[in-house]
Amino acid sequence: MLRNFFFLSFIFTYYLLILNGSAANQNNSVDSTRMAKTPCIKALLLIVEGSEEIELVTPADLLRRAGISVCIAGLEGKDCVKCSRDIKICPDVAFSDVKNDDYDIVILPGGPGHKKFRESQEVKELLQKQQKNDKWIAAICAAPTALKSHGICLGQTLTSYPGVKDEFKDGQCKYSEEKVVVSGKLITSRSPATAFEFALTIIEKLVGKDARDKVAEETYYV
Repeated sequence: MLRNFFFLSFIFTYYLLILNGSAANQNNSVDSTRMAKTPCIKALLLIVEGSEEIELVTPADLLRRAGISVCIAGLEGKDCVKCSRDIKICPDVAFSDVKNDDYDIVILPGGPGHKKFRESQEVKELLQKQQKNDKWIAAICAAPTALKSHGICLGQTLTSYPGVKDEFKDGQCKYSEEKVVVSGKLITSRSPATAFEFALTIIEKLVGKDARDKVAEETYYV
């Protein structure tokens, strides 16, 4: 009789395991389906020696909180980069390895390093590709000057760090004093102090206002 009791207990436990396993597989199937239906939004964030740390890290952090895939690419390779305040930041990849991929947005931080964005033929080709494909481009602080150098902002409204405002006096681009400006598929902003609003605006344009509000609430942005 005791033997029958243990046998029945074994059979009962066995079937419980099967049922739990079946339920788990169904849940995984549901999760996989949900993930498959969620589009992967990709952002490319360029970094170069002299990039402004706040303008680099803030968008990377907040966009990732919003579920956006952010790739930090080193313009001059994959080695760690000394930024404008001597803080070293290591890119995820070398720009040369990912420059031909497709992105929903390309982001340029400011700082003294923005001059290398202006001088780069590869950056020019990437920005022109974004514009041709009607994809987003974002630049902050002094980086909008790179957009003008590569013929990206012509006829559109933008803003920048006040110290480089005179570079837009020729009227090829309309200038604004707003903290963040959205013009077509172009997002620009002014300085490290506006980096948070800049990043939240990018989130809103790529994912929606609900995502923006959620990230703002989670980070106690007021």
